[in-house]
Amino acid sequence: MATFLYKLGRSAFRRRRLVALLWVALLAVAGIGAATAPAPTSGSFSIPGTEAQRAFDLLEERFPGAGADGATARVVFKAPEGQKMTDAAHKAVVEETVAALKSGSDQIVSVTDPYTAKAVSQDGSTAYVSVAYKVNGMELTDETREALTQAGHNAQGKGLTVEVGGDALQTMPATGAGEIVGVIIAGIVLVITFGSLVAAGLPLLTAIIGVGIGVSSIAALANVLDLGSTTSTLAMMIGLAVGIDYALFIVSRYRAELAEGREKEEAAGRAVGTAGSAVVFAGLTVVIALVGLAVVNIPMLTKMGFAAAGTVVIAVLIALTLIPALLGFAGDKVVGRKQRKAAAADRTAGNASAPKEEKANGGTRWARFVIRRPLMVLLVGVIGLGAIAVPAASLEMGLPDDGVKPTSTTERRAYDALSDGFGPGFNGPLLVVVDGDKATADRAVSTIKGLDGWAAVTPATPNKAGDAAMITVVPKDRPSSVATEALVHDIRDATGDEVLVTGATAMNIDFSQKMNDALVPYLALVVGLAFLLLTVVFRSILVPLKAALGFLLSVVAALGAVVAVFQWGWLGSLFGVEQTGPIMSMMPIFMVGVVFGLAMDYEVFLVTRMREAYVHGERPGEAIVTGFRHSARVVVAAAVIMIAVFSGFIGMDDQMIKMIGFGLAVAVLFDAFVVRMAIVPAVLALLGHKAWWLPKWLDRILPNVDVEGESLAGSTVEGSHTGPDLVKV
Repeated sequence: MATFLYKLGRSAFRRRRLVALLWVALLAVAGIGAATAPAPTSGSFSIPGTEAQRAFDLLEERFPGAGADGATARVVFKAPEGQKMTDAAHKAVVEETVAALKSGSDQIVSVTDPYTAKAVSQDGSTAYVSVAYKVNGMELTDETREALTQAGHNAQGKGLTVEVGGDALQTMPATGAGEIVGVIIAGIVLVITFGSLVAAGLPLLTAIIGVGIGVSSIAALANVLDLGSTTSTLAMMIGLAVGIDYALFIVSRYRAELAEGREKEEAAGRAVGTAGSAVVFAGLTVVIALVGLAVVNIPMLTKMGFAAAGTVVIAVLIALTLIPALLGFAGDKVVGRKQRKAAAADRTAGNASAPKEEKANGGTRWARFVIRRPLMVLLVGVIGLGAIAVPAASLEMGLPDDGVKPTSTTERRAYDALSDGFGPGFNGPLLVVVDGDKATADRAVSTIKGLDGWAAVTPATPNKAGDAAMITVVPKDRPSSVATEALVHDIRDATGDEVLVTGATAMNIDFSQKMNDALVPYLALVVGLAFLLLTVVFRSILVPLKAALGFLLSVVAALGAVVAVFQWGWLGSLFGVEQTGPIMSMMPIFMVGVVFGLAMDYEVFLVTRMREAYVHGERPGEAIVTGFRHSARVVVAAAVIMIAVFSGFIGMDDQMIKMIGFGLAVAVLFDAFVVRMAIVPAVLALLGHKAWWLPKWLDRILPNVDVEGESLAGSTVEGSHTGPDLVKV
């Protein structure tokens, strides 16, 4: 592995113009493909194997054209104090709005009149218009959304308070100032780390190129593969994260090789042969985590995982080829001005090749501190993360509704107005589908009315053939509550197999259950495969085991922090949490997939350098110090960059995006600074030589991938050229 990558790095360095041209051409092709590809016609969300999905399928079969899985909206009207919605003037405004909605878009299936649909509150202060669409929220055109909001604005100016809610307003959150600040912080950290604008710019440039190719390819294939808009968002987030990390690792090792007196081409080859090997295996762990999302058996998640994994593969290839090519163009500028002056002074003095005693940096001092007190550091780290993880035992999963949005949004105000006028359950009605005749449907209505937890049950509405019916059940409590979830389960338990419960609320409940059921198999798959991979990399049993256990500790601690802030409300005002609620059901699996990949990046890069020193003859304690001296600064920089990027999402209004940003930021914080920088060296110090123990029979079976670059120890610049340099530095 190391020898092959060494040759690849040197070849890319020599043929830098060709390599750079190929990547630019690939970016252009992907961009043209994205620009000319038709927009995706579907982005449907389905959960195979769930009752809610079977009910939707039955609705599409028995009630054709009803838009069973289409978007919905509610226009909520509230009369001024002391007046009623049944007053003639207000009634005229509502009827005018209903007419405007019906003619506003050809994507509409139906618009209800609140006066005929009994959608006026008992005190007469509130009324609502229900709008059903043929397609889901992501497929609505801008013109349709504009017609919906415009109808509300027109009514607003006629003496009524009008708010609009529902998933018809659902759009992808726009990029905000927070993410831009995160990228700026990343650039500052890179400049501080390298002391050179050129060296700092390379990781950002190559990460942007990789993300550009990945996201453009996703856009080009979106229509063919039925990819949703969230697919490119995940690919962009992951691609940017690993792209910066991998380039950072290669550039850092290149500078270290130059500092040891090697020629530029040789330094590039060795950087790719050593740090590049770590990048390959770190990338493989990320790919395993993302492709493993297929275990959940939700098509949308599977496609997201594969698309993001493809972007990671591109990031790895760019790190191995484009980075050494750009290092060839950069020349001496990849080293800071201060270092260049010092090197020039050494050459003038005639001691350029004299060995220099390396100064103890922050990583060296910290490693020596940990080695002196490994048990204390280990106990503080484990107990600290364990205490933060305690709230995770109270984790309640679900999908946040409009009730957790900021009060500044019309969706939240519509949610509150409906709750005040009709009860919180009106924000998430259940749709019961009966596969049977009218008698079967009537029995289902009677059975449901005998249960607790409902506020209203409508009579059954049969289809034209009379072999199916729909029943609407309004819960007493809000959609994301435990009581509403209990009502769904009670209806399913009390009725027969011919009665199915669906609707957005039931779909969210089934989705949460599916994610919960898949968590353990997903963890077993990802951690198990990564354990085998790391066993090959480190040729050790205990080091991969320690890596996996440390990762689990950091993820559980991060989930504990998420529960404390978003479910319990601790420090909620600091992070802009206005309403507590259940934790997004895909959060645990999402955090496992993303954070596992990043954690293994840091683990592989840090411990590989220790392994390299140990293989080359250093004692275990010395190898730990060597690993930290060369790698700690880079790992810290990579972690700070990721924390800054993820923290940018905390400032967004969308509760789900805010939760993702917070969860990923604290997870990287815990894993990089507590697990990798403290617990890992403490455990290795306690284990000593045993850390690198591998049974002889297993040693014979495992392939020797030479990640630490042992095969490069005797290589020299002389005689290693296989062809003429195309470009001279």
